[in-house]
Amino acid sequence: MVQVKIYGLKEHLDLIKPTLSDIVNSCVTEALQYPPDKRAHRFFPLDPSDFFYPIRRTERYTIIEISMIEGRSIEAKKQLIRLLFERVQPLGISTQDLEITIFENPKHNWGFRGLPGDEHQLNYKIEV
Repeated sequence: MVQVKIYGLKEHLDLIKPTLSDIVNSCVTEALQYPPDKRAHRFFPLDPSDFFYPIRRTERYTIIEISMIEGRSIEAKKQLIRLLFERVQPLGISTQDLEITIFENPKHNWGFRGLPGDEHQLNYKIEV
């Protein structure tokens, strides 16, 4: 399982949601060998009064949080981060304006399709 939350200023994020989702999906698919049809992205477009960000960042400042079942190699996670930094730049999001966090949880901490995650037989590899 991989779920993605994306935070940014509403005026910027609303304009790029479909394209950014496609980019994130391509990165997750490539780096983690994840099935492309299992996209689970949630966008959080925020008003300026609800989104404070570090000095020397612009209105395109974006946070991407990725939750996944643990088991991916360090190199696969680093590759995901590298791909995201590279592929969002055409959207006007510089490396300075992007922050990425990966959260990993054991399979038994996930619940989907009526069962705990460790009771499912997944049709894709976790250990990549």
